[in-house]
Amino acid sequence: MIKIAPSLLSADFGRLEQEIESVTAGGADLLHLDVMDGHFVPNITFGPFIVKAIRRLTALPLDCHLMIDDPLTYGPQFAEAGADIVTFHVEARADHGATFDAIEAAGARAGLVVNPDTSLMRVVPFLDRCAMVLVMSVFPGFAGQAFIPEVLDKVRTLRGEFGYTGDIEIDGGVSQSTARVCREAGANVLVAGSAIFREEDRAGVIRAIRED
Repeated sequence: MIKIAPSLLSADFGRLEQEIESVTAGGADLLHLDVMDGHFVPNITFGPFIVKAIRRLTALPLDCHLMIDDPLTYGPQFAEAGADIVTFHVEARADHGATFDAIEAAGARAGLVVNPDTSLMRVVPFLDRCAMVLVMSVFPGFAGQAFIPEVLDKVRTLRGEFGYTGDIEIDGGVSQSTARVCREAGANVLVAGSAIFREEDRAGVIRAIRED
């Protein structure tokens, strides 16, 4: 089953409850939360307090993508705030095994994120721990980038050569025009931000990303 994860970073935070209600009614399967610390990536977004507030607004699973230097310290805090799955970057300078342990102990599932220019082999030693592998199809922390189709080879390798059966998520530049190749490669969780929130017909665009 293909799952659609609208990225709330593209939502109107001035009317966040209505935005969440609109994508929920439109068929979203989970909500994607982009956390940036101003160090791992240049931008800053929000912390556990906001995740806790969002948790009160929805029953949808919260998919928390940590673009931060220290997922070992902060990953459990996002889990405790209500995130259902917490993914952190394989490029982060942290003890990955300990980070998995800490996030899981705090009550969330854990997974890894891999950047477009990072070898998939850095993820492979941890595949048995990953509830999800998030393959970035743009470089994290910068808006307006074009979808990088070459990253789909990582998805194919995960599904084929390594036989990975968990969730594979694609994030960055996903739209009605790029969703099909993501699905065909083997990704089953598609993150879309502006492609969903810039449209009035949220149900229509979610359906198109899932099926067209």
